[in-house]
Amino acid sequence: MRLMLRFTIPVEKGNEAKTDGSLSEAIKELIDQVQPEAAYFYMQDGKRGGMVVFEESDQVRMTAINEPLFAKLNAAIDIQPVLSLDDLLKNI
Repeated sequence: MRLMLRFTIPVEKGNEAKTDGSLSEAIKELIDQVQPEAAYFYMQDGKRGGMVVFEESDQVRMTAINEPLFAKLNAAIDIQPVLSLDDLLKNI
């Protein structure tokens, strides 16, 4: 199943994580774990944010994917299934 994971990082924690190196460590860990087909990073409501789109068939892995963002960055996370244009056109 294709999933979109969006996250935001509180400003203070993001600044601390940038200084101590855990910001880049957590982002690299996320990318290594999910091998996304797309990854974008941006500001949202004045906070650091990002979005990755990836395939995952084992829901048990969601804990391993989410925990580094929670533990290292105090991130707020939202995950939802998404469709590509090709997938959508097959079903309408």
